Amino acid sequence: MKLKIAYSPCPNDTFVFDAWAHGRVPGAPRLDVTFADIDVTNGWAEGGTDDHDVLKVSYAVLPWILDEYALLPCGGALGRGCGPLVLTREGDMDLTGKTVAVPSERSTAYLLFRLWAAETVPGGVGNVVVMPFHEIMPAVRDGKVDAGLVIHEARFTYQNYGLHCLADMGEHWEATTGLPIPLGAIVARRSLGEDTLRLLAESARTSVRMAWDDPVASRPYVLEHAQEMDPKVADQHIGLYVNEFTADLGEHGYAAVRGLLTRAAAEGLVPPLGPDSLSFP
Repeated sequence: MKLKIAYSPCPNDTFVFDAWAHGRVPGAPRLDVTFADIDVTNGWAEGGTDDHDVLKVSYAVLPWILDEYALLPCGGALGRGCGPLVLTREGDMDLTGKTVAVPSERSTAYLLFRLWAAETVPGGVGNVVVMPFHEIMPAVRDGKVDAGLVIHEARFTYQNYGLHCLADMGEHWEATTGLPIPLGAIVARRSLGEDTLRLLAESARTSVRMAWDDPVASRPYVLEHAQEMDPKVADQHIGLYVNEFTADLGEHGYAAVRGLLTRAAAEGLVPPLGPDSLSFP
């Protein structure tokens, strides 16, 4: 069996899938890997015409795709202290009526931002513009937008652009819910059948544990695709996004996912979840 999978070239994904992608997970299906940014995989999942069997997507897109895809209980990214940041040129700014650049409107980062703004920006932000992730910090620095919503390694590098962190969406989420932050999910086509879905979940879980047991083995794969990222930043990235929830969502992981999507649905940001939408075979 050979299955088509798409995930990002980010260090957390290459670290998680290294053993599986290179045939070191006993009994796991062989993988045909495509690297794609999460915005692209989100679009593939929503479009329904993509031929990948397994995709890394944002948790924010789940309400649109769970009829066709099942959420795997492992392999994704949740965490604490790893939320998106709102960056500005000034240390303190009222975002009422301001223009904010975001990397996607189909992302957990965007949902967290909108939930935060609903509570802390009474007048409401002004324009929200979608911009490629790598262009956001330069755009804020150069005054093209008033603020930017950034993710991943930007939390380690934004000071290099002379920017300030206005708010940490993760801190706000954790303070108000006590739950981890749901970021990236692994989904697989329900049409694969329950036995294959369970095999995929076990394969992903084993791949994660193998990476933890021998992190040096994944190093070449991680750095090959890290887009010239400093190795120390890559290690920080992995440390933030690969954790207990990657091996198993567990009670708190599922509560975080349902909590985020329920709150977002109440704000009209996503369709409501069905009662069994997140259940796994």
